[in-house]
Amino acid sequence: QLPTGLYKKVLVILHDSILPYMNEPTLMIDFLTVAYGIGGAISLLALNGLFILIHQHNLEYPDFYKKLYSLLDPSIYHVKYRARFFHLLDLFLSSSHLPAYLVAAFIKRLSRLALTAPPEALLMVIPFICNLFRRHPACKVLLHRPHGPEDLSEDPYIMEEEEPSESRALESCLWEIKSLQNHYHPDVAKAAAVLNQSLSEIEDDISGLLELSTYELFDKEVKKKAADVPLEFEQIKGLFGKKNDIFAEHFTLD
Repeated sequence: QLPTGLYKKVLVILHDSILPYMNEPTLMIDFLTVAYGIGGAISLLALNGLFILIHQHNLEYPDFYKKLYSLLDPSIYHVKYRARFFHLLDLFLSSSHLPAYLVAAFIKRLSRLALTAPPEALLMVIPFICNLFRRHPACKVLLHRPHGPEDLSEDPYIMEEEEPSESRALESCLWEIKSLQNHYHPDVAKAAAVLNQSLSEIEDDISGLLELSTYELFDKEVKKKAADVPLEFEQIKGLFGKKNDIFAEHFTLD
């Protein structure tokens, strides 16, 4: 058992400063699997090392995607390591051999959590979801049911289910993204509206969006050049402000 701070310090550098210089990187399997099971930010950081062992050293990790699915909670849109996590999540979900029910479960869970996410995270995750649809066309049934449930309890998707295959995601629809089309931030609403149209075959490049910050969004809005809006001002007269208002003979706003 290591202190949480030490776990984080080790896991941050493990994948590029330790594993490449080990004669037997597979010796780190137990350490990484234990760290991956701890949860929270430590699990996110353990993904880097696990990815190298799975990809380069043929590590077989049972229930890997089930554990990855369980890492999706509201904090993923706010944590310090968000960019690293979504970069790896993109890699893990890139295979065309993944079953449709699994990818649909990830799409649905990311969409549900997006309802409470900040704008800078939404501008990243919506193109991310679009890319998943491009890679896995079988999941487009979620888009072909445009009318969501009248009541949240009628949505067949089971958010609390830990097993993706039992979540019934493929039976649901993306009413969450439909809701985001009315988001207060115009860029988010515009990004969500893309799913109303046929998606192009070319994937969106999300690398530049992974580390998008609130400051950058605010700075972009401040530097926008506003169009000149013609205004007409007419001084209000009377109670209801009409030119020939009969009330103006008897009432004033003074």
